Amino acid sequence: PGEPGEAAFARRIDPAREPGLSPEQRRLMAQVEHAQRQRALQRRLRSRNVLLALGIGAVTFGIYGYTFYSVSQERFLDELEQEAEAARARA
Repeated sequence: PGEPGEAAFARRIDPAREPGLSPEQRRLMAQVEHAQRQRALQRRLRSRNVLLALGIGAVTFGIYGYTFYSVSQERFLDELEQEAEAARARA
């Protein structure tokens, strides 16, 4: 820090090698680091889960849409009804 009021950058320390830290302070630092790693992991997993859910939803709606499209293209019931009407007309 060259000017007054400027803070120095935080430096990473190894709690096991740092003299003057009590066992309680070392335990607390380990807990904080573990909590930070867990939060980072949760954020990463949450984004992956959202992408997976969007992908599964897109595939599901694609299959659903294709099914409706292919069913609307089928005309065999119309042909059966025409044949039934023709048979009734003949009878």
